[in-house]
Amino acid sequence: MKIIFAGTPHFAASALAALLKQHQVVAVLTQPDRPSGRGMQLTSSPVKMLAQQHGIPVLQPATLKTPEAQSEVAAWGADVMVVAAYGLILPQAVLDMPRYGCLNIHASLLPRWRGAAPIQRAILAGDTETGITIMQMDAGLDTGDMLLKQACVIEPQDTAETLHDKLTVMGAQAIVETLRKLEASLLVPEKQNAQWATYAAKLSKAEATLDWTLSAAHIARAVRGYFPFPVANTVLRGTPIKVLRAQLGG
Repeated sequence: MKIIFAGTPHFAASALAALLKQHQVVAVLTQPDRPSGRGMQLTSSPVKMLAQQHGIPVLQPATLKTPEAQSEVAAWGADVMVVAAYGLILPQAVLDMPRYGCLNIHASLLPRWRGAAPIQRAILAGDTETGITIMQMDAGLDTGDMLLKQACVIEPQDTAETLHDKLTVMGAQAIVETLRKLEASLLVPEKQNAQWATYAAKLSKAEATLDWTLSAAHIARAVRGYFPFPVANTVLRGTPIKVLRAQLGG
């Protein structure tokens, strides 16, 4: 099966690494190099670096809405596109290109926490469970049919960082299993119930300022959910401070 992979951060690179062990990845889509670090030097994404290590062609369009970018993707004749935290909108023309469409690795149990920050929002809401959903992408925001779901417990001590790391491993395993079932014609798509949908809005630095009028449990969740970004913060005797850890008393 010929795969085009679209992704950018470490979450996506883990899935790409798993696919490379079992499938033919003909090309990789990732976001353009960005200035990073104190020197603001142009830095490649983790997905690009992994693709280059394996000699896989890398495409870095600023948008997929142009005919030129779409022609470049179509030229690879992929059977399926796997998408994980890519960061660009896929127009309908791109969604329709591969034989089996585009499959997305989403870090929540859809339809709960559609959107940009499902890991953090699950912790902030006090959820005790989350997971991975492999979804057939459509034109909506994480609204496509669900192909595979795997759940995991959110431990009381989990931060967004530790939960991200768990789900990164799960996502890689889940997409490999999904493609195995796809090749064997064993997938049974499940529609999402829109009445159960919640939305995981993108995080902002402003929301990470702690509100000390809230309960201790709420504040502890905020500290865990906003770590390592944007990091919970407050002001103590006129001095801004970052709050990296919080634990409820017995």
